Amino acid sequence: MTFGEDVLLERLAELEAVAAEASRYVVAMSGGLDSTVLLHALAKARSRHRKTLVAVHVDHQLQSASADWCDACREFAAELGVDFIAETVSVDLNSGAGLEAAAREARYCALSGHVETGDWLLSAHHRNDQAETLLLNLMRGSGPAGLAGITAIRPFSRGWLARPLLGVSRAELLDYADRSGLQWIDDPSNIDLEFDRNFLRHDVLPRLETRWPDSVARLARSAALAGEAATLLSELAEIDLQALGARPERLSIDGLRGLSVERQRNVLRHAVRRIGLPAPGASHLSAIVGDLLTAREDAQPLIRWRGAEARRYRDQLYLLPASEADAAVPDEQLVAGDRVKLRAGHGALSLAPGAPVGLSDGVVGSGLHLQYRHGGEEIQPLGQAHTRKLKKLLQEEGIVPWMRDRLPLLYAGQRLVAVADLWIAADAASEPGTAVVWEQRPPIH
Repeated sequence: MTFGEDVLLERLAELEAVAAEASRYVVAMSGGLDSTVLLHALAKARSRHRKTLVAVHVDHQLQSASADWCDACREFAAELGVDFIAETVSVDLNSGAGLEAAAREARYCALSGHVETGDWLLSAHHRNDQAETLLLNLMRGSGPAGLAGITAIRPFSRGWLARPLLGVSRAELLDYADRSGLQWIDDPSNIDLEFDRNFLRHDVLPRLETRWPDSVARLARSAALAGEAATLLSELAEIDLQALGARPERLSIDGLRGLSVERQRNVLRHAVRRIGLPAPGASHLSAIVGDLLTAREDAQPLIRWRGAEARRYRDQLYLLPASEADAAVPDEQLVAGDRVKLRAGHGALSLAPGAPVGLSDGVVGSGLHLQYRHGGEEIQPLGQAHTRKLKKLLQEEGIVPWMRDRLPLLYAGQRLVAVADLWIAADAASEPGTAVVWEQRPPIH
């Protein structure tokens, strides 16, 4: 196959069957061969696709010549008549994720800010990248989802992330660049064999191709087949998730026990993806299935992995963002219309006047302060005849133990007048009144 504008437009049309037609094409422009070819071909075909083009270059500040690369990308975009945006990021070298992963995270975070509603962010990953990704994930012991490699199109930010060159080999991109007289940037880090991807690219794949000349195409085909298997597993997991209650962050223990171990693992992976948490490793999945699901009903087991955790309470399995050390107790005044961000993963609290029942104007007007439990709190909830210990109320309500000390409490002076959005004090209530609203509330039952 000879790559050109026709091939590119055909692939973009195929991707439109999955996603709505793009409002704009935002090109991730590194300045290397791949993105240079992609931007050039898109610019040449502009009269046919009729989309506004924007090139975004992200400077990771990891190379001494990175500022020069940015200038070269700006000049190339100007030659093509394409709008250009430059972003500079700082890569967290101490994240524990590795340099490549940390740079990728910083890059996509920067790119997401330039994707408006309906835009497609176009990345120039090609068939050789797909083959490398399959081999990398194979060495990591990945399952079908990992072996499916790079996804051709998926939701991203307010639009979509599309990779229209996945079916094109690097040799075909080189041929296009030579025919078009293009120049591009060669990042010296791309030949550093300390990086696993570079080792595969420069050492392993060339050896494979001496034996099997079509290795890259075969690996890409295997990735496509693994993708089909991953899709079927995802569909099965969604069926199981619906049967378990359709809430990925809270799953029925009894329902999970009714599935085979393989389906338990499958639905757990799927639920974690649905929530947007980091994927658990095989050892963590084994611990959840082998230890957490079989624990006593009154036990409170905890399985943690980077960025996430699994807990059990009564007959429910909870999948949650990793708990962070408790922050200092806030000491800021709330007034109607305020919105206060709570601890990481716990949403925000606000006051909404005009509710049928809520806090009285006098209480709100006196100034409210947000605190957390210290122990010994008491409140007479609206509708109840007596003052109650908060500890007892939380137990009766079935609030999960790990959230009992993290519920936002509202005080008027020294008096507890509201417990999150669960209870308001009888002597602080009015009809109508100001409601306590807990946005993006984590699972508490």
